[in-house]
Amino acid sequence: MVGSVIFLVMLIKSGLDRTSVPSLVGFLILGFFIRLADDYLGFFTIGCEEIFGFLAQIGLFTLLFRVGLESNLRGLLGQLRRASVIWIANVIITGLIGFATAFYMLHYHWVASLVIATAFTATSVGISVAVWEESGMLNTPRGELLVDVAEMDDISAVVLMAMLFAVLPSLKSGSPPDWLPMISSVLGLFLIKLIGFGTLCFLFSRYAEKGLTHFFRNLEPPPDPMLVVVAIGLMIAALADLLGFSLAIGAFFAGLVFSRDPDSVKMESSFLPLYELLSPFFFIGIGLALDPAVMDTALGMGGILLVMAILSKLIANGVPMFLMGGIAGALLIGTSMVPRAEIAMVIMHKGLSLGEWAVPSHAYAAMVVVSAATCILSPPVVRSLLNSRFLDGEAR
Repeated sequence: MVGSVIFLVMLIKSGLDRTSVPSLVGFLILGFFIRLADDYLGFFTIGCEEIFGFLAQIGLFTLLFRVGLESNLRGLLGQLRRASVIWIANVIITGLIGFATAFYMLHYHWVASLVIATAFTATSVGISVAVWEESGMLNTPRGELLVDVAEMDDISAVVLMAMLFAVLPSLKSGSPPDWLPMISSVLGLFLIKLIGFGTLCFLFSRYAEKGLTHFFRNLEPPPDPMLVVVAIGLMIAALADLLGFSLAIGAFFAGLVFSRDPDSVKMESSFLPLYELLSPFFFIGIGLALDPAVMDTALGMGGILLVMAILSKLIANGVPMFLMGGIAGALLIGTSMVPRAEIAMVIMHKGLSLGEWAVPSHAYAAMVVVSAATCILSPPVVRSLLNSRFLDGEAR
């Protein structure tokens, strides 16, 4: 079964690489088709569920580890002043629009609305960056600004996710009058653990990581040094899990630990085969979790969320960019920030795992629709804008 799925993954990836549709959309659909087939034929045994669940977890690790590994914290700090205006507007406006849409328009419970709002703040920059790179525009001031803001979006979305899921279980068992002291207590403990965990990661990155990777690089040829990096990353992720954070947050921090060392990043080519093999299982797992019975409702709600997800990014990024550099730049950056993929799906998947009280099946399915549609719609529009003469009147 696993071999057949890997075979199909390779076919899907090869086919979609020739189009503007990201591979993750194909993986989501593959997972959903497997779920549909199993509903009729019943071939998915408990053993299969356990294996696919395990592979989805490892896939999640590789996905978030790479996001962290590709982050450039030092460069980001240097651009903080320029990018922070757009980033702050992006987090606040997209979060508010996401919550208002889910709570007031779709009448979801406030817990589900908070989860959706957090997912709205994320950005999958990898989808748009490929188009910018293809057009030779990634190293322009606008291309660098896009990467900086999107990286800040991902980091803030991961931190917001950690805070949200630290608080939610306590709110479920408490009553409204007790919420304020309960939230203060939970967030206080969370921040202490986060600072402690972050300090450990920093100390390891600052004083031990370079020597360790250098030692293994001299000991064995590639890909062994990269496998050691992945093994250390898994241990960091496991420590985060023990402290009560999720595996996703641990994997992201583990990637950040190694991102400051250029030699580790250079080893990423050894990590790619592992990433290509395992990361699709996270998206297949999302497709498998889709309930076919709620898809009718989810498509309608997903359509409304999709419109608001697009508008929120255009407004949140477009208005500051318009004030900084004109309408063409505003439209280009706003459209490039529309895709919601990895981080948004991690947030929704985590919410679904808490149960229907946190994220109902139809809300989860609706956000899967948003993720797939934004990833399909954004690249051709961004490509068209980059290749048009629309930008000629403004500095690129």
